[in-house]
Amino acid sequence: MRAMNMKNEISGTHLLLALMVAVTLFLTPAAFAAAPGITTVGTFLLTAQEAYLNQPDGEAVYSWGYGCATGFTPTFLPAAISGATCPTMQVPGPTLIVTEGQTVTVQLTNNLPAAAGNTSILFPSFQVTATGGVTGLLTQEAAPGGTVTYTFVASQAGTHAYYSGTQGDLQVEMGLYGAIIVLPANVPSACTTGLHAANLQVKAAWGEPDFTLSKAAYDHPGSCYDREYLFQWAEMDSRIHHQAQTQVAATVSSGVCTTPGNPACSLNVQTEPYHPAYFIINGRSMPDLMDPNYAAEYPHQPYNGNPHTHPGELLLVRTIGQGRWQHPFHEHANHVRILARDGNMILSPTNPAANLAGILMFNTDTTPGQAFDGIFYFTGRGLNWDPYGHHPAAAGANPTATNQNPFPTDSLASLPCYPDANGYYTVNSTPPAPVNTVNYYEWCQDHNKPLQVAPFGDVASGGPATLPDPNILTNGAWYGGTPYLGPDASLRATAPGCDTTRNAGCTTLLPSNMQANPQNERGWAFMWHSHNEREITTNNVFPGGMLMMLLVDSREFVIDEGL
Repeated sequence: MRAMNMKNEISGTHLLLALMVAVTLFLTPAAFAAAPGITTVGTFLLTAQEAYLNQPDGEAVYSWGYGCATGFTPTFLPAAISGATCPTMQVPGPTLIVTEGQTVTVQLTNNLPAAAGNTSILFPSFQVTATGGVTGLLTQEAAPGGTVTYTFVASQAGTHAYYSGTQGDLQVEMGLYGAIIVLPANVPSACTTGLHAANLQVKAAWGEPDFTLSKAAYDHPGSCYDREYLFQWAEMDSRIHHQAQTQVAATVSSGVCTTPGNPACSLNVQTEPYHPAYFIINGRSMPDLMDPNYAAEYPHQPYNGNPHTHPGELLLVRTIGQGRWQHPFHEHANHVRILARDGNMILSPTNPAANLAGILMFNTDTTPGQAFDGIFYFTGRGLNWDPYGHHPAAAGANPTATNQNPFPTDSLASLPCYPDANGYYTVNSTPPAPVNTVNYYEWCQDHNKPLQVAPFGDVASGGPATLPDPNILTNGAWYGGTPYLGPDASLRATAPGCDTTRNAGCTTLLPSNMQANPQNERGWAFMWHSHNEREITTNNVFPGGMLMMLLVDSREFVIDEGL
């Protein structure tokens, strides 16, 4: 899959969105995502209960969700993420992480309000045996206070959904859904050698933990990856939730549910017409979904959505449509190669052992009830400038000459770039790239093509970007231009390397990610969001909803998904 430059998709809305999100993002602490979940050597003991979901507008929406039964102590994955919890109710439900071929047993206890009636779980990708409980329309169900047990073999690797099989129009809407990640039993050798092994060496060189659950999504060499994220897309019609809350409260106050079998102990919630006001990913809306996993302010929404990567890494996108609507998921910076849908790999009919056949998608449509896995990556190839900020003048050049390097003490400004067979600077280059070099995986064809030939203050202009006078910018020193990687960009924003006697390299006009930015972030910020513009609002207020940011960090900035 060829890495592309940024998609030419600029509108007034997107420019406003970029500015507002940039301010929000770079003034908040760094928080990263992964594919957190639970595993166990025995039975997953789950419960269905009621609680409230916090929304950015201050609303606490009454909801139902699956969680870990009291006394159940699962193992949390990835192990490097600290502070993991599994409450008795969460939305989405706990992500169950198992291995292909494993026999999985899930015991569900119904602790929903009695008026909610029976509940259950469907595992649509698998052949399930259900025991206990009472007979329902689609599967065995747990009556109020009762239990039911489901057993199946995790026969297909990949990402899969689970959700309520009882009165789905109400119970799934209320939050009874979750994900199963099935890891391949056999990881292809190609995923642990060559560049994939080198990526692990690069992480180790910078002291960066490995947060992947596996090295491959499937037992196929085309499914190797270096980083992964799980996104579960849904929407909420708060009217339905409020109506359920009101009716549950009424049955409690009247006592109609204290007599077994009383027909008045039931709900009559109208689920149509459907007008969702909240659009959520992993149970949260922007900006909440960019806060850390297991953040205390979201006791029933433990999973976030804030992808990070380094140039050249293969990022596995796991996505499930858990709501009623289809959501056009747009990943800026590159297309996504679809690997599989519902655990079924899309392979070439003529050479399935070697070739993938999934399409490259500009929008990865998130269809209700469907899961997909895809591979995304960003390298900077095709931008036609050096995204690491290198300057063609060697470090230590005459600081008074026109268009010379304004950072004479910056040894990183003249890092080499030797292309490998694919044109990148890697361990396969001659000579090989050091695993701790800042510009590992640089596209060498654009090496020494600076974005700015001379920074503002040296000369009036230079490079392919025309810089406006900062005095006319209503946002002060914020500049809505393209941020970029590399040491020159970082130094330009700080005192070192800035020679005030000749105003060389000094500028109040900084790329937007260089000012008021966490010290562990230097790179590109790309919006990942729904292309339905109403869905990037929270209760009709923009920005919000199904919106996150992909951050591509330079190698020297460690991505710590344990935060």
